[in-house]
Amino acid sequence: WQERQSDPGRWHATAIREMSHTLARLNAPEHTCRRRALGNLFDRATLQDMRPDVEDHVRGLLDALAERLRADGEADLVPTVSERLPVRTVGHWLGIPAEHHAHILDFTHRQVHAQELLPTKSELAVSAAATAEMRAYFTDLIRRRRARPGDDVVSRWIRHWDAQYPGDRAAADRALYHLVMFITIASLETTATLLSTMVWLLLRDPGRWSWLRGHPEHVDNAIDEALRYDPPIHLNTRVAADHTVLAGVPVAKDTMVHVLYGAANHDPRRNEDPHTFDVQRKGSHLTFGGGAHYCLGAALARLEARTLLTHLLKRFPDLALASGPAYAPRMVFRRMTSLKVTT
Repeated sequence: WQERQSDPGRWHATAIREMSHTLARLNAPEHTCRRRALGNLFDRATLQDMRPDVEDHVRGLLDALAERLRADGEADLVPTVSERLPVRTVGHWLGIPAEHHAHILDFTHRQVHAQELLPTKSELAVSAAATAEMRAYFTDLIRRRRARPGDDVVSRWIRHWDAQYPGDRAAADRALYHLVMFITIASLETTATLLSTMVWLLLRDPGRWSWLRGHPEHVDNAIDEALRYDPPIHLNTRVAADHTVLAGVPVAKDTMVHVLYGAANHDPRRNEDPHTFDVQRKGSHLTFGGGAHYCLGAALARLEARTLLTHLLKRFPDLALASGPAYAPRMVFRRMTSLKVTT
């Protein structure tokens, strides 16, 4: 579809073409093959193994938050905690050195412009530069892991794709690059924004924070309500592969269809009184997508959110907002850039 479009500046842009090879943009049978090779990426056993590390990451980050609160009287939750937890979690899991985390976050924030609905030429240029850095980093990561393989996740993927492409190292490396790159960057901004959003929504009404401290059994419900009320991704785009009818509306082949997650989550036919944030709602949402493209990292994001919120409630019973959130000027990826808190 992209190859047939007449706007080379947009659809043939370097960063956009790069993301076209990731799982989120692939169709069957290639998508099926790659997804099947991963299996249940974050199954119960894997999450159980990761849980102690996530706990350690959270404790360390909350130490830093407490230190900042003592020193300044307030702290910014986003750069101090929310953005650091996902990159520490996935970085540790993939064996990425901690000293590289800041660089990965930096090019991820710049590359994501290409995934916006209406990127400008200057934003596409920023994304192109970030894509070059991203490609260089993950290509080198795979090269170094090949030189010193172990029993880590990336080494296991290398062995799998080498077996899938015997005698064709270049093809195996392409598959590995798009897999490792996508798994890493897809787990960063979205989870970071979820972590910040759930705290923001709970602290907007101080009674919610106090109530949830007394009813920790509702932590998972609070996370799901945050996912419903203000999803990290507000819309996604698909293209009709053929003439079809969607909910009674004719959709011609090649038509772009924008799936508005935020609007769907606030549909009163699905969630009564949808504009009220209700921790006990137990409603439904499309925030993780659905079907073949259901979010690979949904269970991991929930683990990180549950661990962070549980520790925050215990350690900072009097946590309060110092100011409202600030956001990057985007339409698709709703990245929160700042949330000042105090005690």
